[in-house]
This record gives sequence, structure tokens and C-alpha cells, in this order.
Amino acid sequence: MTSAPALPRELYRDPVYDGATDPVVVSDASGGWWMFYTQRRAIHPDPGPGVAWVHGSRIGVARSDDGVSWSYVGTLEPDAAGLRLAPGAPPAEVDRTHWAPEVVWDGDLWWMFLTEIDGVPDRWPGFARTIVAYTSHDLEVWERRAPLALSSDRVIDAAVARTPDGRWRLWYKDEAADSVTMVAASDDLSAWELEGFALGGRPHEGPSAFELDGRWWLIVDEWRGMGVHRSDDALTWERQGDADAVVLGAGTVPGTGFGHHGAPVRDGERLWYYFFAQPSTTPDAGGDGADTDDVDARRCAVYRAELRVVDGVLVCEPDAGG
Repeated sequence: MTSAPALPRELYRDPVYDGATDPVVVSDASGGWWMFYTQRRAIHPDPGPGVAWVHGSRIGVARSDDGVSWSYVGTLEPDAAGLRLAPGAPPAEVDRTHWAPEVVWDGDLWWMFLTEIDGVPDRWPGFARTIVAYTSHDLEVWERRAPLALSSDRVIDAAVARTPDGRWRLWYKDEAADSVTMVAASDDLSAWELEGFALGGRPHEGPSAFELDGRWWLIVDEWRGMGVHRSDDALTWERQGDADAVVLGAGTVPGTGFGHHGAPVRDGERLWYYFFAQPSTTPDAGGDGADTDDVDARRCAVYRAELRVVDGVLVCEPDAGG
């Protein structure tokens, strides 16, 4: 009899709205771990109609000593200069939406690339989405830099890494280009030049790029698991497996759903991929669960898997605990 695959253990839930999504994890100079995530309003008592519950979100922040046991510390609240970590719950009513933070260290400063939307939309079309840069010395106080001029006014889900040619690359989802991944390049993380399409094919979102075992890898969320692409130079990509091949697909994460939008972080010689899933999602909720009216199906949790390359293939080995 074939045994069931090991499933990743649940690491974190947002204690305010139970909708922690799009996690990115970094470690500071003292070895402390920080998680920044979209605080999706899964259990808000009155989130509004339609898809308003996936809008109106702040960036939640959690901390850990080991990357496994996490404690909520608050949200990044807007102020005159940018964003500031504030303890406790966010305001019950907000006037803007923050999604999908990306956080990177340039050697002197922390940079955050954040998706921002004015208001709390109750439907998908008709609302501009912009990626905005912030910088910080301590991961708590963030100075607003500027919105990035990219390929359209419907851009979300930034992923940033320094590539083999020495330049920084920013991969992102362009909803105005059939929801595929575009890429821009920079020498200083401030001025960006558009390079065009990085990945085409079926619609997807939530890119994350990293080097492992001498090659570059790009993971994207296809709402049925994660598509994997590989490259020698981080510029030209080929898909791992056939057109339907995914990791963190059905049956490999708790519940009936899939692994969604995550990001990698190095821990010594190991590389962890933190991602979210909806353990109580229902089959009619849609691939990303956004269209469900079932409050329990809206709830999200954060998990992690170890990324390894085996015989040239990227694999995700779940952190099942024990």
C-alpha cells in the first residue's frame, strides 16, 4: 500500500483576520526572522460586497527566532513619510489596499516593493494597481520612495533579485498583458527600465526568483499549483516538465486546495520557500479562493517547504515537523 505524502505543517495564521497570504521572510543582522504578508480580511465581520474582502488589506508583520514559531507584531500603517510598524490590529475601515510585499537587502538598506490600490474595490476591473518602492534601516519604519513606471497601470506581485550580470531584476504580474510575468532591470533599485516579457503561457501570478545549485529558478502561482522555470542567466527561461507540471499542487498541501504565492529565504545551507494555502477552501471557490462566500474557505495559513535540486529538477520537500 502506498503511504500518503507528507504534508507541510501549518506555521502561522494571522490572528486578526485569519487571511495571511503572499508571505515574504527575511532575517535581520541579529538573526531574527521577519515575515511580511498581505493581511487578507478573511473573517472581517463586514468586509463589503464581492471581492472587497481581498482588498482593504494592510501588510501584516510577524517575528520568529527560528523561522518556525511565529508571533504577530502588528501592521505597517501609512503615515506622512511612508509606513510605520504599529502594534495590534489595523483600523476596521481603511481607504487603500496594500498587497504582496517584496523585501530585499541591498547591503545598506532594506527595500520593499509593495502593490498599492486606491480604495477597497469590490470587483476586479476598473482599478489601477501600482508597485511602489520603500526603504528602511530597521524593517519597522519605511520611507516611501516612488511608484515604479512599468508596463501598465495593472501591475502587482513584485519579486526582486540581483542577477548574474550584476543588475537587479524585478519580475511582476501584468494583468493588462493577460496576467503573465514581465521583467524590468535596474542598477540601483531606483531607476528601472522595462525589458519586456519574462514568462508567457497560461495566466499566473506571484513570481519568485532565486539561484540554487548553480542555476536560476522562477516559481509562479498558476492557481492549481506552482509552475517552475529554470535558467542559466536569469534572463531566458524554460519550463520544468510539461505544460501541466507543477509543484505544491493538489494533494501536497493540507485541504483540497493548492500552494499559492510565496518567496524563498536562505537559512545557512538550506533554502526555504514560504507560501500560503487555504486548508478549508471549497472546489467552487476558484483557484485562488477569492470568489467564495464561505468564510471558512477564505481562511489562509502559511507553510514552508525546502527547495532542493535533485538530478537537475527542483523539488519542494514539505516541512512536516515531527
